[in-house]
Amino acid sequence: MMRLMRLSWLILLLAALAVRPAWAQGPRPPTDDEVNAIARKLYCPVCENTPLDVCPTQACAQWRSLIRQMLAEGKTEQEIVQYFVDNYGARVLNEPPRQGFHWLAYLVPPLAILVGVAIVVQAFRAMKRPGPAAPTARSDQEALLDEYLLRLEEELRRQR
Repeated sequence: MMRLMRLSWLILLLAALAVRPAWAQGPRPPTDDEVNAIARKLYCPVCENTPLDVCPTQACAQWRSLIRQMLAEGKTEQEIVQYFVDNYGARVLNEPPRQGFHWLAYLVPPLAILVGVAIVVQAFRAMKRPGPAAPTARSDQEALLDEYLLRLEEELRRQR
């Protein structure tokens, strides 16, 4: 009898461990981190140069809500960003698209830096080169000074 009782307790224990709660199989709601990861790639339509994930305006709150809804519907990050670009233009992106005229935003700054460095290097080289000596200007001044000193000495001799 004791053996049967131990066996039944063991079976009950194993059965309790084997049973797990059933998890809901529906789609889970998107987290704030997922919404903000997409919102960081967009700028506020109202405020200038304010990322969507940190902007406190009502428009941005609505956009974040729309992003959350689109994520819940199963849309990808590229589809969501493209939706905003289609409706509001490329100005809502935090970085310009790498196509067409927008390539200048990626090419001009490095080129400007290189040109600036080249100008500074040339200026330093020009400072190091010995310039043409100006002996004539110096000797003209010395000649005037010598003439003045001679006159001064002559006047002093006369007064003695």
